[in-house]
Amino acid sequence: MTTLAAFPRGGARRIVYLGTPELAVAPLDALCDAGIQVALVVSRPDARRGRGEAATPSPVKARATARGIPVTHDVRDVLRLADGGPLAGVVVAFGERIPTEVLARVPMLNLHFSLLPRWRGAAPVERAILAGDAETGVCVMSVAPAMDAGAVHARARTPIGAHDTTETLRARLLGLGTPLLVAAVCDGVGEGEPQRGEPVHAAKVRPEDLRLDWHRGALDLDRVVRAGGGVTVLPDGTRLRILEARVVSAGDPDGGDAAEPGTLHLHDGAVCVATGSGTLRLVRVQPEGRAARDAPDWWRGARLAAGARLGPPGLAGGEYR
Repeated sequence: MTTLAAFPRGGARRIVYLGTPELAVAPLDALCDAGIQVALVVSRPDARRGRGEAATPSPVKARATARGIPVTHDVRDVLRLADGGPLAGVVVAFGERIPTEVLARVPMLNLHFSLLPRWRGAAPVERAILAGDAETGVCVMSVAPAMDAGAVHARARTPIGAHDTTETLRARLLGLGTPLLVAAVCDGVGEGEPQRGEPVHAAKVRPEDLRLDWHRGALDLDRVVRAGGGVTVLPDGTRLRILEARVVSAGDPDGGDAAEPGTLHLHDGAVCVATGSGTLRLVRVQPEGRAARDAPDWWRGARLAAGARLGPPGLAGGEYR
């Protein structure tokens, strides 16, 4: 079996950086500002962000280009640099597996947004919210051939608040994790702590994960909205995206609420929806093909009949796109 290289104990002064989205820009800046030489950035290929638009670079590629750092889309280009002297790597939200032959030559650290081994995978922040976890965290870990299975060198914890969204939680984790990552790169790391406990997979969030089944309880539905914006269907068959909501009441867990799940009503000027257990207040919504707006403004223009219901009858979470 190939023995992976060890991350330098005395710190790394020359690195490659692997990252793609906006989330990975701040750690790149922090490493450069700390005096680390970033010899190469590896990022996903340019992509079209909308219909008919020209392909645009990833946020990390754009920042690297602005800083005068060479960029490649091929991870194996790292091997060419490794022939030129000591080299280490840093990975933040790269989005691709790193070949074992690269890891054997170039030791790498990863900034991962969960308390490993819980939520290994593509969507750790979203999955923590959807599962109703009370806390989460961020880990600096060694990159291993198995997904997110490397030794942990540093970690920080944070509670998940009742109103935390994927965006707010991710921003807080980034603030906690970036200094840990910079310290690990500048000072070096030892063997680290093996992960202990049962691994839990953080699968990518699919469109069906965001469909709102109003027969579920208000607490569950609120988590879906906070994780990525929930989607429901209006009586005319068009979609309505729920961008922000609040739990008015958790309701009766035994299903004793009077109104049919999905029924819309006004309460003190607020747009509310009955659920299988409790009531959810809509704060901000986006009708299909239109701009986002505050829920009361949308309600005034929607002209829905009294007792209108969201979602088709008997919605079970997989009956519409």
